[in-house]
Amino acid sequence: ELKRNVKNAWWKAVVQSRDDMVGLDASILMHPKTWEASGHTANFADQLVDCKNPKCSARLRADKIEDGKCPSCKGTSFTEARAFNLMLRTQLGAMEDSSSVCYLRPETAQGIFVNFTNVIDSTHRKLPFGIAQIGKSFRNEITPGNFTFRTREFEQMEIEYFTLPEKAEECYRGWIAARHQWYLDLGIRKENLKLREHGKDELAHYAAGCTDIEYLFPFGWSELEGIANRTDYDLKQHAQFSGKKLIYKDPVTNKEFYPYVIEPSGGCDRGT
Repeated sequence: ELKRNVKNAWWKAVVQSRDDMVGLDASILMHPKTWEASGHTANFADQLVDCKNPKCSARLRADKIEDGKCPSCKGTSFTEARAFNLMLRTQLGAMEDSSSVCYLRPETAQGIFVNFTNVIDSTHRKLPFGIAQIGKSFRNEITPGNFTFRTREFEQMEIEYFTLPEKAEECYRGWIAARHQWYLDLGIRKENLKLREHGKDELAHYAAGCTDIEYLFPFGWSELEGIANRTDYDLKQHAQFSGKKLIYKDPVTNKEFYPYVIEPSGGCDRGT
């Protein structure tokens, strides 16, 4: 019931209380090329190592080993790091071969991007406007744990907000403030929340900015939600891989262009 209340509060705040938002419920199973376009097929992986102590053999994320010691046995000898793709594979159709491989979605965002023109054509929205959805995502976590932070099945609350390129920075800052205020309005103490802007070395190659809303959990500060300026990367990628026109046409000037995207993305479970 608590989780349902969190989701309802989010939906009311970002969809029902605004006139520039629409809601969507996209598919969990999508065409495999979706994940090629998004970069998940090639790049969505953890670097994992195995502890060489035969009495331990723990499998660990390479970036989470502190002081070069295994957290289980304190050993210091590990295998070479190997990449493990985090997408969960399944098969569709009568034949179980390479042509039938598809994936459970690792995030809900891509379902919004591939439906961009469907929303435009059916709602006739003008920029700026956003598409929001709440839905399950799945990841092949090799070492699940850490409470709700590394789970194989989880629920996301995501917005893709489309805006003019020249208005993107202003829009990005506006969403950071709005999302931070939402957590305060729920009753979370101000001193237990902070905003952490990503450094240049943390940003994805296509991102113009990203800020996390962090909460002081019992085990330390960790992310509740991230707000990113994704530029026009996603629509361009899906247009290229699908051969479909995912472009916005201004109804007044008839100018065609790819809008910039601001993405506030939070976890239902973490918020709960």
